[in-house]
Amino acid sequence: MSEEASAVPAPGVDDAALRGAVIAGVVPGQSSRVVREAGRYAALLGVHLLVVHVDVTRFVTYEDPDGYVHSAPLDAEGGVGSAELAAVTELARTALDGRAVEWSVRQLIGDPALAIKHLAENVDARLIVVGTRRRGLGESIREFFTGAVAARLAHRQQRPVLVVPLGDPVADDQDIWPDAV
Repeated sequence: MSEEASAVPAPGVDDAALRGAVIAGVVPGQSSRVVREAGRYAALLGVHLLVVHVDVTRFVTYEDPDGYVHSAPLDAEGGVGSAELAAVTELARTALDGRAVEWSVRQLIGDPALAIKHLAENVDARLIVVGTRRRGLGESIREFFTGAVAARLAHRQQRPVLVVPLGDPVADDQDIWPDAV
């Protein structure tokens, strides 16, 4: 089991060692259930677990032929991504403590669905695991305009996507999307 996490790899690092990995898309403050479920599947499949966080405060400016991604910040401070990566790393460390699975953490940049899709293609991932988002007006509006990451992944690539429910389930007689008024 890995005790260290790796951030964005150095230029020229080959993803061949991660071939067939299970990818878990994680955000800071999210339930550790996503990481635990992803770890369980990685252990069952006998593959590496790659926990990823996508820094949406940065965007890709260009990518070198060797795969190194150049980016620019959207935030003036530039420290949001590193703090979020540290939180995701700690979440993974806590969730996977004592579990027999090899794992690492990587930070991607840009649109979450596209970044995870691109990584999954590079490592020929066996499975992508993501969680649901919290219910609420803000999340409903965001998902209306951008679409849920899980749905966008399911429609834009061939790998299986496991969506781990988070929070309390919605009752059968209750609307999934709360009223916007």
